[in-house]
Amino acid sequence: MTTVRINKAHYPVTTLGPGRRIGIWFQGCSISCSGCISRDTWDAGGGAEMMVPDLIAWCQAATKGEGIDGVTISGGEPFEQPYALKHLLDALNTWRKDAILEFDILCYSGLPMKKLESKHGGILRLIDVICPEPYVGKLHGIARWRGSTNQTLIGLSERGKEIVRKAEDMPAQKHFQLDVANGRVWFIGIPEKNDMERLERLAADRGLVLGDASWRA
Repeated sequence: MTTVRINKAHYPVTTLGPGRRIGIWFQGCSISCSGCISRDTWDAGGGAEMMVPDLIAWCQAATKGEGIDGVTISGGEPFEQPYALKHLLDALNTWRKDAILEFDILCYSGLPMKKLESKHGGILRLIDVICPEPYVGKLHGIARWRGSTNQTLIGLSERGKEIVRKAEDMPAQKHFQLDVANGRVWFIGIPEKNDMERLERLAADRGLVLGDASWRA
């Protein structure tokens, strides 16, 4: 049975795609973009392994009675676990079909789109929206759901194309949310440039020292 190594799964996520979403962060990334705020996801041996059926069961339990608009897969670099990613996407698509749900699947990758198309075309067919390309700090932008201006949202299905069309009409602004779990504070989303440093200064002014911060791990 297929396992996937993840850093975190959370519901609801409201900052990485439209509506109330499940967020799944894969563990492991060799791209190591300068300025990445999720360096805790880089170590391929970090995080925890989870059976794909168990992760799907968690998704179903987390959203039961609450509804779900989408699933966002990030990391880490999901395509560095292509076998696990494909099995997870297959399972998500099966759940969506069997339960007659209309949620979308959005996936982030630091790989160029041409490389994704040449190496992972079969996986792309299971995704509605892909946001490819590495984060580039000097190109940091304010586009919704993206970190830098070289990144774009690409609709891969009719559902995905509609999401991209709607995103183009939304205000160009970013938000991030907070979650407290297991004694840690998690920041979810894509902040504005220098937001994390400003947050550290504000915390320090109040006598709170942030320890192993993921943006400087």
